[in-house]
Amino acid sequence: MDGCKGTQVYALNPSGPTSTTGNGVGADHLRVNSIRSKSNRTFQASVPPIPNTSLSENLLPYGLPSTDLLEPLIEPCLKYVDFVETLADLYRRIENCPQFDKWKMFVEQCSVFKGLSDPKFFRRSLRSARQHAVDVHTKIVLAAWLRFERREDELLGTSAMDCCKRNLECPKAALVSGYNPESVYESCLCCRNSLEEFEEDGVLIMEEDECSTSEEDGDISFCIGDEEIRCVRYNIASLSRPFRAMLYCGFTESRREMINFSKNGISAEGMRAAEIFSRTKRLDSFDARIVLELLSLANKFCCDEMKSACDAHLASLICDMEGAMLLMEYGLEETAYLLVSACLQVFLRELPGSMHNPNMMRFFCSSEARKRLEIVGHASFVLYLFLSQIAMEEDMKSNTTVMLLERLGECATESWQQQLAFHQLGVVMLERKEYKDAQRYFEAAAEAGHIYSMVGVARAKFKRGHKYSAYKQMNSLISDYTPVGWMYQERALYCIGKEKMMDLNTATELDPTLSYPYKYRAVSLLEENMAGAAISEINKIIGFKVSPDCLELRAWLLIVLEDYEGALRDVRALLTLDPSYMLFHGRMHGDHMVELLRPIVSQLSQADCWMQLYDRWSSVDDIGSLAVVHQMLANDPGKSLLRFRQSLLLLR
Repeated sequence: MDGCKGTQVYALNPSGPTSTTGNGVGADHLRVNSIRSKSNRTFQASVPPIPNTSLSENLLPYGLPSTDLLEPLIEPCLKYVDFVETLADLYRRIENCPQFDKWKMFVEQCSVFKGLSDPKFFRRSLRSARQHAVDVHTKIVLAAWLRFERREDELLGTSAMDCCKRNLECPKAALVSGYNPESVYESCLCCRNSLEEFEEDGVLIMEEDECSTSEEDGDISFCIGDEEIRCVRYNIASLSRPFRAMLYCGFTESRREMINFSKNGISAEGMRAAEIFSRTKRLDSFDARIVLELLSLANKFCCDEMKSACDAHLASLICDMEGAMLLMEYGLEETAYLLVSACLQVFLRELPGSMHNPNMMRFFCSSEARKRLEIVGHASFVLYLFLSQIAMEEDMKSNTTVMLLERLGECATESWQQQLAFHQLGVVMLERKEYKDAQRYFEAAAEAGHIYSMVGVARAKFKRGHKYSAYKQMNSLISDYTPVGWMYQERALYCIGKEKMMDLNTATELDPTLSYPYKYRAVSLLEENMAGAAISEINKIIGFKVSPDCLELRAWLLIVLEDYEGALRDVRALLTLDPSYMLFHGRMHGDHMVELLRPIVSQLSQADCWMQLYDRWSSVDDIGSLAVVHQMLANDPGKSLLRFRQSLLLLR
């Protein structure tokens, strides 16, 4: 269910009366109750002792959360001081730009929407970009990106080149050049009658005689080794201007009936194929090896028509990664645009799995590889934007991610592209603890006009031991621009005591969706032995915006309060949102915590789980419902109905 990350999940906020303890914490803030069972749980103001020491050590092997380890996340996306004005300006530019440039505007809009928690806006802009795409390269990249966003790679029994019957993502439609935004409403190429593919002007193309030219018909022979290939001089000359000049314009060959062609890198079989093509203009009967020879000959003698035919024919043969890997190098060497397009399309539609194929990644990562793609017309900002986003999802700290982002920066020509490329490089370098490089990239992004990157500059300075400089940086930012929540959130990191809390409270007032202030206040309360109040604080953000890190913190706090059932619920819910989530600052997998908590919590039968799911579902308790479904899927992983309910919860 990785494809549903970022969707809104709702927690139940009971409206009935609450029982409180000395610190005023309501029980219904701590545990979602069934509509059939109204029993409430109360919490003490101080952390109760855990009588079972071994149990405590097992469940909290790395101790309690600490405020010193909390830091706000620097988001790897474009953020603006005035988001509404940015959207309005972008809308005006989309309305007024030339039709052939609309796809670029929509890609920029995608980058703006990427920072929002709801992915629907991003996907809608991505569809619009694909709808208005003009060239084949842009179409295959955006079509593959749309497919990736639906996470079709996770479906068993599907092939990367399977068509979903929508023109927007059809692999065949993507290989057709030209601007036609209305084509998205037409039937997919794969659905049309196969006869129509060979029909031209209402007349079916009939096969012609493809026999070699006879001795009587031919007036020139090309000698390759011991073999002679009889040809018609006029037909060969019509293939290109160099051939015409060689055979008719005063060169020695124009006066000869036999021409030695042994040193031109083509076999006798290949030359026979060239002779047949000179008459029929078709390649159907030749295997790929012969067509590759013809492609090389066409490049050498500037036979544009034959090159286009070879390019299209070879592109039509690509249907899997094996074929793409085999022919990609040929396509780059012979600058065969469509062939490289077809190979690239297979690779992109196989993502993220193909990202781990070193034989394919060598075509993208280095500067030399990008230049080779550029020569063929396949190095673009949108390509490297797509690749780098997936690389960051797979492993933000990897060398592959860094190299792809560097290539993204090389392809960036517009201001917003430079802002995004340099900012993301800064984020990655910060994760890799290469703080000097991180500061350099953040400064480059800020210089290009991305104000939010100043947060990265301050953080890099802080990591390098210049805390006061970071504080001054954020002070200056707040003074120079209209304050927004993330400015105060970042400055709070460099403050202490009351000033820190004031900045965090201001950040929450300006932007209630920022999770760091809630998390910091919750952990601070825990450090003051007020676990109940800490849970009440973290419930505020979980009540309208659920994220795995907030669920982890609440599970941590519930373990402290010995509410193991609630902790297990939260861990199961966060594993539904992110199945690979690591607890305790990346030290323990969530599945291991489930195994530790299960023996402590009373086990429910599958029938009891169905009853509990009904209760949770009816009370719009999405977190509780996700936890129950997660437990039921562990018992019966093949139950498609449960998968369907889980998807509904994640999409709600």
